[in-house]
Amino acid sequence: MSRDPLGDRPVVGTLPRPARGGSRTGARWAPGSGRRAGPRWQQVDLGLFIGALGLSVVGVVLVWSATRASSGGSAALKQLVALAVGIACAAVVARLDVRSVRALAPVVYVLAVLGLAAVVSPLGSTVNGSRSWLRLPGGMTLQPSELMKVALAVGLAMLLAERAERGLRQRHRDVVLAWVVAGIPVLLVLAQPDLGSALVLVAMSVVIIAAAGAPWLWTVAVLVAGAGAVAAAFLTPLLSGYQRNRLRAFLDPSLDPQGIGYQTRQVRVAIGSGGLGGQGLFEGRQTQGGFIPFQETDFVFSVAGEELGFLGAAGLVVLIGFIVVRCVVVARRADAFGRLVAIGVAVWLGVQAFENVGMNLGLMPVTGLPLPFVSSGGSSLIASWVAVGLVGNVAAASVRRRGPTGPAGVRAGGQVRPTR
Repeated sequence: MSRDPLGDRPVVGTLPRPARGGSRTGARWAPGSGRRAGPRWQQVDLGLFIGALGLSVVGVVLVWSATRASSGGSAALKQLVALAVGIACAAVVARLDVRSVRALAPVVYVLAVLGLAAVVSPLGSTVNGSRSWLRLPGGMTLQPSELMKVALAVGLAMLLAERAERGLRQRHRDVVLAWVVAGIPVLLVLAQPDLGSALVLVAMSVVIIAAAGAPWLWTVAVLVAGAGAVAAAFLTPLLSGYQRNRLRAFLDPSLDPQGIGYQTRQVRVAIGSGGLGGQGLFEGRQTQGGFIPFQETDFVFSVAGEELGFLGAAGLVVLIGFIVVRCVVVARRADAFGRLVAIGVAVWLGVQAFENVGMNLGLMPVTGLPLPFVSSGGSSLIASWVAVGLVGNVAAASVRRRGPTGPAGVRAGGQVRPTR
């Protein structure tokens, strides 16, 4: 036992220093070894993981309830498979080194853009008036716009983090480049047309670029341009006939009650009949009677409202809010790159959930956005879990960078704090 050179307190011990040529920052060294230990699961935000897992399990049950009469449970089985794949992807992403995530960002972005370009080509497949899917072997489908949400979060963060790390405001040319990077996928998604996903991508881009230190005039200009684009969508043939009919049905619920307005009217009937405690799982009259087309995707929230009631539907909203809040908490503790990634994920999940729940309640127009972690759809579920892995990676990197102290006073980087 040695003496503390700055006092008379004994020093408990020391950890071995990294080998020559090894990294001296951002690494955690296992006692007695010359290797860097990977992020431990307690460093990853377990609250975020548990919240996402609980939401996903509830989603599988709701999908099963909505489809068991029509598909005999096959949709729920596919959702379980997608959940397993998503959790595996999240675990891999959470274990990656942050430098690897930054290095892979351009590759993921290019792949996502190529996927979007393939969708609007003859390779794309049209479902419900939107050409948003690619047919894969084995009867599977892929929705590249979901991958694009992941790619845009890490791509913009990589692009803007360097100046943000030095506490500098973004130059105008940096902001222009960022909007070019964001604008390409937005235009490709609008060409499908998929207005809902385009709105999510724009919201992510606005917040990430503003959080990176862009001049405030850029944010104002983008918001004004967005308002102009919405007005143009109503006044010009910018939207497809199917989308315009959905907007008209939102403004006038009584419009075409047996056609475009039928679905939204039945959704409101289902949610309204749930009451406080619901009609019981697998007992909802609207759900089990098959009165709501595609209820397992866009309108899965109505299953919760009818069968689990206000309490069950509110529980879903609370879980989603918890996940978004955890992302914001991780962002506040992270470095510049991690902060922008976590903020982008928070905006993505928050805006998408708000739009989905809003259109179920008749407060927002129907745009075809799934409820994160809950709606049926492998692409959406896997992408959401990759986002969880990204935020978990950021959380673990933040813990290692701060140097957590345990009961023995051991800090990251091989230093030992004297005990009192």
